[in-house]
Amino acid sequence: MKLAIDAMGGDHAPKEIVIGAMKAVEAFPDIQITLVGDENKIKECLTKHDRITILHTTEVILGTDEPVRAVRRKKNASMVLAAQQVADGSADACISAGNTGALMAAGLFVVGRIEGIDRPALSPTLPTIGGEGFLLLDVGANADAKPEHILQYAIMGSIYSEKVRGISNPRVGLLNIGTEEKKGNELTRLSFDLLKNADLNFVGNVEARDLLEGVADVVVTDGFTGNMVLKTIEGTALSMFKMLKTVLTSSLKSKLAAAVLKPNLYSLKNTMDYSEYGGAGLFGLKAPVIKAHGSSNGQAIFSAIRQTREMVGKDVVTQIKKTVEESKTSKLER
Repeated sequence: MKLAIDAMGGDHAPKEIVIGAMKAVEAFPDIQITLVGDENKIKECLTKHDRITILHTTEVILGTDEPVRAVRRKKNASMVLAAQQVADGSADACISAGNTGALMAAGLFVVGRIEGIDRPALSPTLPTIGGEGFLLLDVGANADAKPEHILQYAIMGSIYSEKVRGISNPRVGLLNIGTEEKKGNELTRLSFDLLKNADLNFVGNVEARDLLEGVADVVVTDGFTGNMVLKTIEGTALSMFKMLKTVLTSSLKSKLAAAVLKPNLYSLKNTMDYSEYGGAGLFGLKAPVIKAHGSSNGQAIFSAIRQTREMVGKDVVTQIKKTVEESKTSKLER
């Protein structure tokens, strides 16, 4: 199994990217990794070369670059070349912690979209209180969506949750402002009807306040709403830990209490840590493309590689293609 990784994408590139790659080849003897980026900078961090090769380039897409223009003009950028490795068949999948919009553009223009999928969805797995996590899609690949797109998100999310996350008959929920069937705007009401009649374990509307309780395994919404929910969850988690730290270091008594609670607090942090769940999959493309968090450390990159390996090994893309084709055939027969 061959994976291409943009070694220059993210806040801590290339060091943390290389650390994650080295950890992955030690853990998974069946993978080979191509790190795409500045060879000199990569070699400064690379201490183990077994099954890791370098594709040299000095061109990089920055976080400030306009995504589509950057992908079209910077043909030799590390992110574009990583996607090109997939398109050429030199790699089975690619990973980047770089510019999200540019990776989506590279996925669409270079890797290509699955026939029958109108719009790919960006889909992270987010933590829940019980530690199981849930898949949220879309979180920003498309600001607007039609009911048919929401149904496609649900199908892709359900397949991924079953094949990669090992969830039997995953529960699919529609993000809405209430749980009643007729709640919401036109998009959610029409989407509800499609989901209700699809071959899915649809559990109905779910509210944002219940997401971290694990109310569903897959939660679908449009990219505008999904992105706001994602940023709210991330921001709230960071703020809560900051407030907790302030309280626990405010006096000698609280510092002593913090020392006693330290193992439990670390356990809580790990439960809510996005890096343990991997990256956000760009579902709907001809091959797995994974967006790692921009601030990813070596552990987060390792988790993204593990996730990508599972997607390739379980042939998730083929499963999505097959389900979409069967859905089209079923419509024609009616």
